[in-house]
Amino acid sequence: MEMEISFPGGKRVDAQYRGFTIQTDQSIKNGGDDSAPEPFNLFLASMGTCTGIYVLSFCQQRKIPTDNITLLQRMEDSADGKMVARIIIEIKLPVDFPPKYKKAVVFAAQLCAVKKHMEHPPELSIITSISSE
Repeated sequence: MEMEISFPGGKRVDAQYRGFTIQTDQSIKNGGDDSAPEPFNLFLASMGTCTGIYVLSFCQQRKIPTDNITLLQRMEDSADGKMVARIIIEIKLPVDFPPKYKKAVVFAAQLCAVKKHMEHPPELSIITSISSE
């Protein structure tokens, strides 16, 4: 897998992947135009949306309607306020959700690939090269 990262202007940084452009920007207070989410917010959103796809798939496999199911993701800061110390994802189920599946849907949500990568992070290498263009 490969993504190409580009700088379209201002504080914007985009990633091109499989024909999609994933846009980011910085907030106004960080010198950007606030035209897209900040990269760190996309990182946080990837946890919630990844968890969401596992909940969605679980329900779809069992033909459980998802119209009234939502996930609420909250972040708690570290004591010094510089890092996120805890992420809580609450699966809000409707009153008619089958009780026998309440624990199972949590188990399914915990299979999220982003969560697993956070628990066992990949090695990150940053290198340079000289472009021939």
